[in-house]
Amino acid sequence: MTCPRFYYPDQIIVGQSIELPDRVMHHAVHVLRLEKGDKVILFNGKGGEFSAFIECISKTTVLVLTEKYFAIERESPLQITLAQSICTSVKMDLIVRKTVELGVSNIQPIAAERSLVKLSIERTTKRVWHWQQIAISACEQCGRNRVPQVLPPIPLSTWLDRQIITQKEWSNKTHKNLFFMLSPIAEKGLRDFSKVLSITDLTLLVGPEGGFTLEEDTIALIAGFYPLRLGARTLRTESAALAAIAALQSLWGDY
Repeated sequence: MTCPRFYYPDQIIVGQSIELPDRVMHHAVHVLRLEKGDKVILFNGKGGEFSAFIECISKTTVLVLTEKYFAIERESPLQITLAQSICTSVKMDLIVRKTVELGVSNIQPIAAERSLVKLSIERTTKRVWHWQQIAISACEQCGRNRVPQVLPPIPLSTWLDRQIITQKEWSNKTHKNLFFMLSPIAEKGLRDFSKVLSITDLTLLVGPEGGFTLEEDTIALIAGFYPLRLGARTLRTESAALAAIAALQSLWGDY
């Protein structure tokens, strides 16, 4: 059986006795049925991981003792920022979990004109926390030792303005980056960019269920995004992000 992996948000050192957070404790004892002496792996999102074993289990506490540090990294050389238009809860949860497994570096939820979900300030805070927990869970499952950040939602127009500034800054440096906007009517596919070498940073913009408006498409083009089509079929928003990231990893990542 694969050794269970748990995220611990604070500093970890070898020989440290750590009390697992409530969420992790519940999963370890009541879901995985772990017992005293069982081996586990801890990571704190800063890179590397620690082998450990359960030294004590009580009704309210699980203590683990760290044994050894391993400088293991499972990050892709391609840094992918996913700008995902907010969609329904089930779809958004799926997108966060699966794109983290596929190696995305950061996730920026976007409020587009045709986004079906409109979040209040209170709901936004709760959803970001929820999405971040999903990202952590995905890292525990897939072996990543660095947790992608799920950023607070932002209006598409505001985010695109920031991208224009970012691209101007990068244009004076040695960054090898691309900016893609998925579009079912785009003329080019990924094979048209396959000869572009040494890409290290990539931003992927994915629209909502109803697609971007003409005005949003225009602003994204002005901001330097290349329209990109994934085959001859029109994909749902939750399928498009996954398919695109897998293909991008094949071209410039670690697939």
